Amino acid sequence: QQACVPGFQVKNYQVAYKGAFLKDQPLIQVEFDDCAGNENATFDVSDPSFYVDADLNLAPQRDVVDSQPVLFVHGVSAHADDIAQVEITGLPLRVNTLRDIMRLGQKLPFRSKRSLFVPPMTVTENQRGPFPRVLGRVRRSQVKAVGHFFRLTGPGSDRDPKGVFSIDIETGEVSVSRPLDREAIDAYMLEVSTTDLAGNIAEGPVMLVITVIDQNDNRPIFREARYTGEVLEGSPTGTTVMTMTAFDADDPGTDNAALRYRIIRQSPNKPFPNMFHIDAERGDIVTVISPALLDRETLPTTTYELEIVAKDMAGSEVGLTGTATATITITDKNDHAPEFTHPLFEARVPEGSTGVVINLSIDDRDDPDTGAWRAIYSIISGDPTHSFEFQTNPDNNEGMLSVVKPLNYEATSFHTLLVKVENEDPLVPGVTYGPSSTVAVHVIVEDINEGPVFFPDPLHVTRNENVPVGSFVATLNATDPDIRTIQSIRYAVLRDPAGWLGVNPVRGTVNTSASLDRESPYVHDNKYTALFVAVDNGIPPASGTGTLIIHLEDFNDNAPYVVPSVAQVCEDAHDMNVAIVGGWDKDLPPNAAPFKIELGKQPGLDKTWRVSRVNATHSQIMLLQSLKKANYQLPLLITDSGMPPLSNNTEVKVQVCICKKNKKICSSAHSHRSSLLVMLATLPLVLLCEYPRSDPPWATLTVSASKDLKINTFLQLFNQKN
Repeated sequence: QQACVPGFQVKNYQVAYKGAFLKDQPLIQVEFDDCAGNENATFDVSDPSFYVDADLNLAPQRDVVDSQPVLFVHGVSAHADDIAQVEITGLPLRVNTLRDIMRLGQKLPFRSKRSLFVPPMTVTENQRGPFPRVLGRVRRSQVKAVGHFFRLTGPGSDRDPKGVFSIDIETGEVSVSRPLDREAIDAYMLEVSTTDLAGNIAEGPVMLVITVIDQNDNRPIFREARYTGEVLEGSPTGTTVMTMTAFDADDPGTDNAALRYRIIRQSPNKPFPNMFHIDAERGDIVTVISPALLDRETLPTTTYELEIVAKDMAGSEVGLTGTATATITITDKNDHAPEFTHPLFEARVPEGSTGVVINLSIDDRDDPDTGAWRAIYSIISGDPTHSFEFQTNPDNNEGMLSVVKPLNYEATSFHTLLVKVENEDPLVPGVTYGPSSTVAVHVIVEDINEGPVFFPDPLHVTRNENVPVGSFVATLNATDPDIRTIQSIRYAVLRDPAGWLGVNPVRGTVNTSASLDRESPYVHDNKYTALFVAVDNGIPPASGTGTLIIHLEDFNDNAPYVVPSVAQVCEDAHDMNVAIVGGWDKDLPPNAAPFKIELGKQPGLDKTWRVSRVNATHSQIMLLQSLKKANYQLPLLITDSGMPPLSNNTEVKVQVCICKKNKKICSSAHSHRSSLLVMLATLPLVLLCEYPRSDPPWATLTVSASKDLKINTFLQLFNQKN
C-alpha cells in the first residue's frame, strides 16, 4: 500500500456544459485528502460563482449561464495546500451583440473588473537562467486607457516568497525571476489588476494561477534501510512475507513518482536464486519456493537477505532508484517429533536414596529453545507407587529421571519404566510421534545393609515408682529389614538420663538398675524417656534406634510441708488472724491432699495459737492474745492422705511487728520458740528482776491462770526480757 500524499488525489477534472448551471446542483466531486482526516479544510474557487461544499462537491452559488473555460480549486488545511484544475467543455462561443459594441466606451464597473483576460500559466521547476523568463501575458478586452498600469499581488510577488514573479506594468507580461522547486510549492495563486495613476483599481483583481511543472528530480526513498519479515516453513507458494514501499517526492500524478520494485540480489542464492518474488507495483514480497523445499531443517540457512530496488518513471531506464534490504527468517513449526538417542536406558539406584539417577537424551531437529523443540517427559507405565519423577533440563533438553520415594530392595529390586517424550507445541498435521519417541528405562535397585527397626516405636509401658532394683520393665523388639540375609541383632542403652535402666544385649529385656522416682527432674508429665540402639552384624554394621517411654505411677514417698514459711502480724492488730497456710506435696492424689494441719505437740501452744481448717489444702493461723514485737517459731504438724499417710513437723516463722501508718517495723532478732515450758522456766528470773517486793506475781499463777496475771501478761514479761 502506497503512502498517502497530502492534497488533491486527482489534479484534473472535466465538466460538460449542457446549459446553465443551476444553483447548488453539484457538477463534480473532487478528491482531496490531507492524510489527517481533512479537519478544518477550506476551498477557494477561481470563479467566485462556484464553491466546494462539505461533501467536496463543486457547485454554483447561483444560476450560472456563462463560465470561464477553466476553474482552479485551491484546497488548504493544516496538513495540505494544493490546487486542482476543472475544465468546462462545450461552452458556446461568445458573440458580441450590437448593444455590446455600442457600449464599449462606457464605464461599467462590473464589466470593467472582468475585462482582464488572465490565462493560467505554467513554469517548469529547476529551470536554468537567464532570468527573468516570460511565462505569459495578461490581456484586457478593451483598449488600454491612458495612465492605467498592470499590478501583480499575492504570495510570490509582494508577499513571501517575495520577488518570484513580476509583471510588466505596461505590457502585462508575467516573468519568473529564479528557478523553482515544485516539491516546495507546486502552484502560486496571484491576483492581477490595473490601477490608475492615483493607485485606484481600474480593472480586476483577477486570479492568476501559476502551476509549477514537475521534473524527475527526487529519487525513491525507503522509510527504513532494513526491513525484517518471517515466513513459516512449509508455507504454500505465494505466501506474502512482507510489503516494502518507497516514497517519491515528485508529482504523484506523473511518471516521476510512478515506482516499480525489483529484487536484484538474494543471499544466499541456494537452493535456487529466485526463492522470492516482489510485486512490481505494490511491493509485496511472496514466496516462490515450493512448500516441500521451504524446510527449515534442510535449507542451507534459516535467514535470507534480499536487496530491493525501487525505480521511478514506471521502471524505465531513465528512472531514478533507491535501495533497501529485506531480511527474511524461515520460522520453525513442529514438524519433527523428538526421538530418543538410545533404544534402552539403564540406571542403578541404592535403596533408600533419592534424587536424579539418569539423564535421557533425545534428538529433535526443530529450532532450539522453541516450543517445537522443548521436550516434556512422562512415565506411561511401570510406576504404580509414583516413586519416580521427570524434569527437563532447559539447557540440553535432556530428561532427568529422579527417585522421589526411596526404593526398597527387599520389596522390588528391578523396575521397568516406559517413558514417552513429547514437545510443548503440538505437532503439525501429518506428523506423529513414532516408536522412537518411547523408550524403556531399567532401574536396578542395589541392596544396602539397613539398620534394625524397632516396633512399636515408641514403646509405652506403665510401672510403679520405687519398684525393687532389677524389676522387669519391658522387652524391646527390633527386626532387620534385610530379609534376604540372616543377621543377628544386639541391644544397648543409648540414652538413660537418670541411669535407672539396663538392657540384655541379646534378648532386649529392660530391667531397673536403680529405683524409679516419679518426682525426679528427669521425669516429665509422669513419663520417663530412654533411648535404645539395635545393631546388626552386617558389613558394615547398621543400627537403628528406638524409644521406651515409662509411665510412672505414684507412691506416697514424699511427706507434705507447709507454705509459706513466714507470716507477719501487727502487735496491736485488732484482727488476730495471722496467716493462711497451705500444704504442698510432691506426690499425686490420693497421696497428697486433703491435708491435716495442726499445732505441734508441744504443750501450751493452744493457749496462744489456734489453727483452723479452711479447705482441703489450706488452714488459718490465729493468735488468741496479743504479742509484743518479736519473731516466733510456730511448730506445725501436716499430714497427707496417703495410705499409709505421711506427716511432717515444720515451723512457720511469725513476725510480730510494730505498725505505724504505712511502715512496718519487724524484729531482726532470732525467733522465740513458742514453748510454754520455756516461758515457765524463765518466769521466776523475770519476776525477781522486775518485782523485788514480796508476793511475786507468779505465786498466784495456776494452770487455769488467775484474772490478775494472765498468760498474756506473762508473755509480755517474757518478751520484754528477751
